[in-house]
Amino acid sequence: MSSYQSINPANNQLLKSWPSHDATAVSQALDVADRLFHSRWSKGDIQPRVQVLKKLAGLIDSRAEELAIIASTEMGKLIGQSRSEVKLCAQIARYYAENAERLLKPQAYPGELGEAWVEFHPIGVLVAVEPWNFPYYQLMRVLAPNLALGNPVLAKHANIVPHCADVFEKLVKEAGAPDGAWTNLFISTDQVAGLIADDRVQGVALTGSERAGSAVAEQAGKHLKKSTLELGGNDVFIVMDDADIDEAVRQGVQARISNCGQVCTAAKRFILHEKIADHFIEKFSAALSAATPGDPLDEKTLLGPLSSSDARERLAKQVNEAVAHGAKLLIGGKAVAGVGYYYQPTILTGIKPENPAYYQEFFGPVAQVYVVGNDNAAIALANDSRYGLGGSVWTRDIDRGRKLASAIETGMVFINSQSDTSAELPFGGVKRSGYGRELADLGIKEFANQKLVVIAG
Repeated sequence: MSSYQSINPANNQLLKSWPSHDATAVSQALDVADRLFHSRWSKGDIQPRVQVLKKLAGLIDSRAEELAIIASTEMGKLIGQSRSEVKLCAQIARYYAENAERLLKPQAYPGELGEAWVEFHPIGVLVAVEPWNFPYYQLMRVLAPNLALGNPVLAKHANIVPHCADVFEKLVKEAGAPDGAWTNLFISTDQVAGLIADDRVQGVALTGSERAGSAVAEQAGKHLKKSTLELGGNDVFIVMDDADIDEAVRQGVQARISNCGQVCTAAKRFILHEKIADHFIEKFSAALSAATPGDPLDEKTLLGPLSSSDARERLAKQVNEAVAHGAKLLIGGKAVAGVGYYYQPTILTGIKPENPAYYQEFFGPVAQVYVVGNDNAAIALANDSRYGLGGSVWTRDIDRGRKLASAIETGMVFINSQSDTSAELPFGGVKRSGYGRELADLGIKEFANQKLVVIAG
């Protein structure tokens, strides 16, 4: 039985299974990718590569609805959110099609030793290990910059989204990419480890859990390979006493139910100033409770299912454990009975540092609420986390917002908005949220040989 199965989480139905790739197929894929790296395609003029990205953006736009339905059916994302993800993928492909040449222009370094500059060259075959929660966007974040740069990619997608993985690879081929530029592999973690160990592989990019990131980083480190990791987050949503409460509530609810709360950068810890805490909690609870579960393909549905039965079991266990250690349930706290992997929107309060929940990431529609007396207490609580991915700050005083944003130990902070993403903005975190950046100029240089050339005298 293949471990790559497409199961609709809204009705538990098995849609299709895909066979895994054996050792011969993996070895062949690596040969083809490595040959491509040593060809004019990777090392020659950038124009043929960016033309593929330009065509890919057009293909994605023209097939947006079909792609959105595949994602919603396979991992439970609401159809509107799937459409947004597909649109974002086209934006990322287009961004690198239009900007890669400029971003990779040699950079002058004035100095005493002579005329000096840094050039940006591809380093070789990369391995990408990607998660199910944004089944196209995660792939595009790796593909677009590395295709433009000239690094071939072998991609291992999450085993619950094989249809998305398959259709993405076909789109890249249809856009005119040569064999080896992007290869989808249905493989095991042991096979991934084997690829990382191979001399022809020069780097590995992973988005996923802390556990997966640690295993991949260990293997990459052992074999002296560059790695980038985008792992979990326990992002704060700090609402100060002068914030626009209605807008903060609206976006806070969105952050907890969008993708059924399965977003690394979504607000998970709500830190409220004591002067507005009761008012915020009252509105927030009412709005979250109103998000009733439904069919992801129905435009009116607010809450889709979790991506799998495992995901729901894990979340239910965490919530039960939090309550057993003294957390209070304001609303929710249970799996929804019936077909599909649905879970009630949930609010937990009274979480103390000794509660395991205090440092955990809840990947689902669960909010933790904390109350503080001032800005310094909000910062201290925000930074008392093993994670450091994103965060948001709500205040009408922009100077106050800037100070708070600068003091929060994360890779990204938004003022008066929940976390968001766009092709031209770098994405990534610190602490156990990983290292390295994707997207923008930083993303295209992560797996580049930043080569210094000097004309002496």
